[in-house]
Amino acid sequence: MVTRVLFTLWHFCMTKHKACPQRNIKVTRYTLHHSSQASHTHDPLHYHHRLVCHSCYLECPPMGLETLKIDDFQLHASTTKRYGLGAHRGRLNIQAGLYDDDLYDGAWCAGRDDPLQWFEVDARRLTKFTGVITQGRSSLWSLFVNLTYKEKEIPVRNIFPVPVVARYIRVNPRSWFNSGNICMRVEILGCPMPDPNNYYHRRNEVITTDDLDFRHHSYKEMRQLMKVVNEMCPNITRIYNIGKSHSGLKLYAIEISDNPGEHELGEPEFRYTAGSHGNEVLGRELLLLLMQFMCLEYLSGNQRIRHLVDETRIHLLPSVNPDGYEKAFEVGSELSGWSLGRWSNDGIDIHHNFPDLNSILWEAEAKKWVPRKMFNHHVPIPEWYQSKNASVAVETRALAAWMEKIPFVLGGNLQGGELVVTFPYDKTRSQGVIREQTPSPDDHVFRWLAFSYASTHRLMTDANRRACHTEDFAKEDGTINGASWHTAAGSMNDFSYLHTNCFELSMYVGCDKFPHESELPEEWENNRESLLVFMEQVHRGIKGVVRDLQGRGIANAIISVEGINHDIRTAADGDYWRLLNPGEYRVTARAEGYSLISRKCEVGYEMGATRCDFTIIRTNLSRIKEIMEKFNKQPIRMPIRHLQARRSRARRLGT
Repeated sequence: MVTRVLFTLWHFCMTKHKACPQRNIKVTRYTLHHSSQASHTHDPLHYHHRLVCHSCYLECPPMGLETLKIDDFQLHASTTKRYGLGAHRGRLNIQAGLYDDDLYDGAWCAGRDDPLQWFEVDARRLTKFTGVITQGRSSLWSLFVNLTYKEKEIPVRNIFPVPVVARYIRVNPRSWFNSGNICMRVEILGCPMPDPNNYYHRRNEVITTDDLDFRHHSYKEMRQLMKVVNEMCPNITRIYNIGKSHSGLKLYAIEISDNPGEHELGEPEFRYTAGSHGNEVLGRELLLLLMQFMCLEYLSGNQRIRHLVDETRIHLLPSVNPDGYEKAFEVGSELSGWSLGRWSNDGIDIHHNFPDLNSILWEAEAKKWVPRKMFNHHVPIPEWYQSKNASVAVETRALAAWMEKIPFVLGGNLQGGELVVTFPYDKTRSQGVIREQTPSPDDHVFRWLAFSYASTHRLMTDANRRACHTEDFAKEDGTINGASWHTAAGSMNDFSYLHTNCFELSMYVGCDKFPHESELPEEWENNRESLLVFMEQVHRGIKGVVRDLQGRGIANAIISVEGINHDIRTAADGDYWRLLNPGEYRVTARAEGYSLISRKCEVGYEMGATRCDFTIIRTNLSRIKEIMEKFNKQPIRMPIRHLQARRSRARRLGT
């Protein structure tokens, strides 16, 4: 027997000119249709409920319209305005395309505006429905034209007076503005009823065996969890902070290494950061899960984890924007919308708040200043950016100082709302162009690094998966050049590449920015292997130490690879790491006051960087300068022609 639940909801839709005067949705009646066939010819049984205590039963989690657990073919509607506004677009927080009338618009919109329109979800099994979350239509232009249109983004949760068990559920809008239309995005709260014979459900079920703390953590809970991990693994972990947020919350990081607190000669430094957009919560929780996992696996003797910890200095910074996170956390999953908590307390997008070094470098290249007047790497931060009056978040300044202090080699920042890995450059080279392929000199290396994460993720490269919003990144192997997606000046990725030695990428780890706690075990399984594989890539390429004849390490020596117009520099002890794909390379080491030296270095396909050391000697000029400075004498800098004229006069006077 098929049981179909139809509930009627009062819903006031948003219009282009007015904000919704009433955001709540009232459950007015339930209508049950009992039928042995798909038709609904039987007279419905109507009954009304008065409000009762909602705490008398547990609220069910979201069924997965936003996380795409609910497939497109499970969504139906009475009518649709056009394909781009079909039932498949009626998902909570789904985003519109670049144009307001394209195939990927921001809601389901009915083809007619009358009380007979409905939006339906087929759960494919008996389900206990406890509530529904609704949201207005999303459109890209509305976020930029008038701030009042952001009202459309506010989700509203409506808990039923009592749960209802059924397979189908319909949302039936009953009223809307005269100048508006029936448009909305939806999430359904429901618990599948036990059914061991339901093959469809079991086939799609993902179960983790890791005994970790799968829940959302407040700021205090995050700090406490880091302390617990540190106490469990005191020999390989260290907690420190890189600064404070706008409201004074410390930006905590945890270091995982066999010798925490010290940079070991020849050992590369790796970092993961998350939460630069405070409402993108999944990355934050993944890093908290990762630190637990690595501690437990190290203690249990997992050789892969032990090798990674012993050979790498790993830094995890789970919450770059704790102020924004607290705003989203207070509202909770499903209700924070698409942007609540995204920015810092002073309204700044931290991830795109770094200086635009791309323009500085490209302008210098156009003027032929590189390398004569300016290097192709370690581009300096402009003075205006460092002034106190500059619109720079305190979190951004803390990040930049951290990135300068530690010789990071590879880094990943975890983002949310998509399934893709992006790599530099993030800014288009052509002015005024929104999208344009803008490769860096290390494009081939970046593409490999991006693919190493995407290809080991459970969903990113799955050609059969549904696109999160508008872009099907699975066709591009789950990776994309940042500028070819959308241009963004001053990104963390570009700054890291142009100002430091660190190659930085962005991992968009899930369609849902703030998934329900019940989704965390599956999201962990989706990303666990990718997180580990990407860390291991820090050991790909060449590494070594640049020394003088006395065996002393030379800091700030420049390492150049023939054919790649981007150099790196040695750390304070003279050690360096250069990420490269397999192949044979001619590498040159040089430093001020020393003669340059070149050698061939071969990178193999096996994991582990190739050792490529350099010993460089002082130039005669630098020795002379050193001797003269030692005796407080400055070397004479005189043009040769003047020196020759003086000698000629001396000879004439002598004769």
